[in-house]
Amino acid sequence: MTLISPSQDSLGDREIFAVESLFRTHRNACLVIVSNSMDSEPGRRLLKRFADRNFHIAAVKPNFAAAFRGTPAEIWFRELKSGRVRPGDVSLAQNLSNLLRLALLYKFGGIYLDTDVVVLRSFAGLRNAIGAQTVDLETGKWSRLNNAVLVFDRNHPLVVVERVEGNSGYNFTVLPPPAFYPVDWSRISGLFQGPRDRIQSSWVRRKLERIKKESFAVHLWNRQSRDVEIEDGSVMNRIMMEYCIFCNSSSS
Repeated sequence: MTLISPSQDSLGDREIFAVESLFRTHRNACLVIVSNSMDSEPGRRLLKRFADRNFHIAAVKPNFAAAFRGTPAEIWFRELKSGRVRPGDVSLAQNLSNLLRLALLYKFGGIYLDTDVVVLRSFAGLRNAIGAQTVDLETGKWSRLNNAVLVFDRNHPLVVVERVEGNSGYNFTVLPPPAFYPVDWSRISGLFQGPRDRIQSSWVRRKLERIKKESFAVHLWNRQSRDVEIEDGSVMNRIMMEYCIFCNSSSS
């Protein structure tokens, strides 16, 4: 499994909890964190407690040239460095992060996760899968995919095609939004809010039951939720109590 840390900072408490949830549900997983900051002495100290419990975990700095070598991205990256191509409207950092996850999956296969994805159950039954973020209410077909969670075999052609839609011969599965994105980014704060009365307590209980029944993981949409406090009794508070490994740590 691979995580890419988008920041120059070390992983925070919530990102560490995401790692805990991964190992809680995949005891024998081998996790590689691709991060400049985590491939350092402070980063190794942060991850040592996982290694001390015999979890397989390592951090490596991203080497884009090596990762792209032998993939369709190699020529693009070479021309980008020489100034012969524009990076596009999306920020260069985001483009490189998106491309890096695809290149690593193409070369090695496995599972990619963003650092704000909390894992709730085993991915063992998933193969060549990506999650839909939204679906068309009229047709029931997916209208937008999200690459925060990717599960693909090595050299799977889908990770290098220009368009997913219409490519039905590539043997892959588009999972419905509840699989990884049970809550839209605009409503994610609701998972962090504790109940104020019996009605809200009932909502929290039913929401948690539904997520645990339908979802493999929960994308926390860190850009929207990183500053939202995790309140006692909230859905996220209950998930953390159940899936933590270092349960005396604070991730609020």
